[in-house]
Amino acid sequence: MPEVKPLCALHYNVAKTGGLQRVIAPPYDVIDERQREQLEARSPYNVVAIDLPRANGNPYENAARKLAEWQREGVIVHDDTPSLWLLGQQYTGPDGVRRTRRGVLGRVRVEHYGAGTIRPHERTHAGPKEDRLRLTRATRTNLSPIFSLYDDPEEAVSNALASFIERAPFGEAIDDDLTADRLWRVDDGDAIATVAAALATTELLIADGHHRYEMARQYAEELGGDGPHRYVLMCLVAMQDPGLTVFPTHRLIDGLTRKQHEALADAIRNDFEVAPLRDTSELAPSAGDGVRMGYIDAYSREPFMLILKDQSIADAALPGHSSPYRRLDTAVLESLILKGALGMSDEQIDHLEGLAYARNVAEALARIERGDCDAAFLMAPTPIEQVRSVAAAGETMPPKSTYFFPKVPTGLVFNPLTE
Repeated sequence: MPEVKPLCALHYNVAKTGGLQRVIAPPYDVIDERQREQLEARSPYNVVAIDLPRANGNPYENAARKLAEWQREGVIVHDDTPSLWLLGQQYTGPDGVRRTRRGVLGRVRVEHYGAGTIRPHERTHAGPKEDRLRLTRATRTNLSPIFSLYDDPEEAVSNALASFIERAPFGEAIDDDLTADRLWRVDDGDAIATVAAALATTELLIADGHHRYEMARQYAEELGGDGPHRYVLMCLVAMQDPGLTVFPTHRLIDGLTRKQHEALADAIRNDFEVAPLRDTSELAPSAGDGVRMGYIDAYSREPFMLILKDQSIADAALPGHSSPYRRLDTAVLESLILKGALGMSDEQIDHLEGLAYARNVAEALARIERGDCDAAFLMAPTPIEQVRSVAAAGETMPPKSTYFFPKVPTGLVFNPLTE
């Protein structure tokens, strides 16, 4: 069973920083160099300086030194009272709909993946894990939360925390994507006990932050024994939360040889019904319509819908995989097209050799228009029930099978890994 506890958090002294607005940042893995410069310009205390430290000498030691300096200056302070933190995020999704998603920030005991505790849902590779491990060794702090899901059909957690939303928040900020973040401290013992008891009866499914979780497990084993290092900072969101949405990540193919072009065309003709579309506004398929994907290439620039001719094709291409996995459009695309027709290896897919991603149809079409890629496959969103079914079968989805939006910012609270 998952063990969820409050934490004596490190957090910004909002009286000294002028609130959270200038000091929070997106997760490290979505920040490019231009955005890092913009974040650094907002405040000398922006969290990007310690979560994505610059490589002047040893970046990890620099991050640890800066974190210690901010604590000495009183910019970051340590709470004496164990608390959970309630996060409300009001956002407009890529579909243009305004929603509010709520999560609970706490520390979760690190366990091996498995039934009844914590499950992953996507594959990972080694590079980012090593970077986060070295940062954690130096700072001895979880700087950014892992985003995980839990099952709460009775709404025990949301009911226990409902009254806190009526209070003035600890801090507020508006992200670059115009998400309005509001943060409340929950230090009421009864509410904390109710939340912990409810979460102890469910599995946790990692939605975003697999690398950080696997790093946390390795770090805990390195230190051995028991203590704060056996826990990791998580933001926990109920699968029943009306603001929880999953958006697709689209696939872009580049650098195709003539032979690969021919193999791609053959695979599409052999395995899919090819339905012409009136225009590119119809390229994005809906969830729940079977395995289908929009397709457009840089040569004809004509939009099509590709519909798998028969489920038996996917079953034959993915032997040994569970039924929920064989019905994933991202898994079918990976098997029939990326690995099958184009001959890509897992390593090439993981390291984006000939493959790129787009968060929305407009971005994919713009790259086709500019000639940045040869072809684009537009995917359907994966329903959360399907994500859970794949994980429950003990499988992990191909990378970027899901796009949970919005991201949970870094800099709301930090989890110290020492007494």
